[in-house]
Amino acid sequence: MKSDAHWQKVGLRPHHGISIALSSIRTKQSCGIGEFLDLIFLIDWCKKVGFDCIQLLPINDTGDDNSPYNPISSCALDPVYLSLTALGFSNEPFQSLTNQQRVNRSEVLSLKLKLLQSLYEKTFNEVSKSDSYLKFIKENEWVESYSLFKVLKDQLREQSWDKWPKSHPKPEQKKVDFYTFLQFHCFQQMSQVHTHATENNVFLKGDIPILISPDSVDVWIHPERFRLDLEAGAPPDYYNPLGQKWGFPLLNWDFMREHNYVWWKQRLQVAEKFFHIYRLDHVVGFFRIWALPRGKQPLDGYFIPADPKEWVPQGTEILQMMLESTTMLPIAEDLGTIPPEVFPVLKSLGICGTKVVAWQKKDGPESSYLPLVEYEPFSMTTLSTHDSDPFGLWWKKYPAESAAFAQFMNWPFDPILTQKQRIEILYAAHHTPSYFHINLFQEYLAIFPELVSLNPEDERINYPGTMLPTNWTYRFRPSLEEIAEHQGLADQIKTILK
Repeated sequence: MKSDAHWQKVGLRPHHGISIALSSIRTKQSCGIGEFLDLIFLIDWCKKVGFDCIQLLPINDTGDDNSPYNPISSCALDPVYLSLTALGFSNEPFQSLTNQQRVNRSEVLSLKLKLLQSLYEKTFNEVSKSDSYLKFIKENEWVESYSLFKVLKDQLREQSWDKWPKSHPKPEQKKVDFYTFLQFHCFQQMSQVHTHATENNVFLKGDIPILISPDSVDVWIHPERFRLDLEAGAPPDYYNPLGQKWGFPLLNWDFMREHNYVWWKQRLQVAEKFFHIYRLDHVVGFFRIWALPRGKQPLDGYFIPADPKEWVPQGTEILQMMLESTTMLPIAEDLGTIPPEVFPVLKSLGICGTKVVAWQKKDGPESSYLPLVEYEPFSMTTLSTHDSDPFGLWWKKYPAESAAFAQFMNWPFDPILTQKQRIEILYAAHHTPSYFHINLFQEYLAIFPELVSLNPEDERINYPGTMLPTNWTYRFRPSLEEIAEHQGLADQIKTILK
């Protein structure tokens, strides 16, 4: 099995954990948003209750976009997550932002950048001569073009790079150095988190989006690595009869293959500095992807490669390359409409797929649920994802489906999920044959009504394909300190994991 060495690092045994957006947590030290070093508190709590995995949504720089899946750099971390109190600042100016129900990313970032500019002016001369800074520069060649890109975006008022004038003033070096300085501190803090997690036997699971923003430094510097005449999407299906249009350029796999997949290898090697495991986003896209000519609608799209016979060889080659390029263990997001030949490839490589319990139906004419005891071990069991309703909200919104699920669980049906049922389904989800059992953190908090929002809709993170102002602004109702003080929650989780 190609992933034998990767499994040796984490252990071929059941693992249990939570999934969060870093932005959604807060501690007494936070400055308006969840921060890198807040994870140290969360790691300690997870170890205490018995979790050994923390899955994070992507933490790459997304510029002024709330969505973590629209990165402007495949390598740079988002400076909005820098822990300012660790850099000598007070969190007092951020208190009102920290206590709002939802995250106001733009205001937090604007205020942080002003303070970080003052830190740069005071400390850069000394920091830039340190061995750790010089090592960072040497090991991260991408940071030079990233920092230049950020300054040009500032100078040209955030215009997309393809609209930049052919000639523009050369940026001042100190402005370029500022963004490099920020990345240095981001890497320092996340490295500290990674070390702490490793020492406490808690695995950090990162998330590497398959695609990248068209307005990114990667596309600006190396447009030949992408198909800019095409954009990615999804064909029409039961849930999206008109299909989906994502706006991301396709990857130019022929070019990447000819150049030894250097772009992917660099991404993985940077992520490996911070994570033990990673979510392999939209894994079917490595086999084939729905391509739309620029300006066209999803109904006008087609698969690339066009020949289905090429799908398995292409996907297998790319996944083998990824396994050979990093020691991180991949877990595939293989949800949606997936060609059946993809699953044997994942299993042969020892790559877990993802099983959302409420979506697992048996093959055949009867639409009954797949017994949990029949789940494939090379899988991750979960009740929901960041792009779907938390289990209790799904239960409330789709009574016909939840009534069928209640019958499957031998429960009397009630339109409101009871506390007892929440505990039972979490217990069941943690005792399938899957090697991984990871749920959104709010699935556990919802056991106790005082730990979640009164409106179940407010517990949802994102509605794909929409431009809702609430998308990606989710924040847990309690702080991590309040969660840690809730003995009932700790006791229930320990019981669920027994």
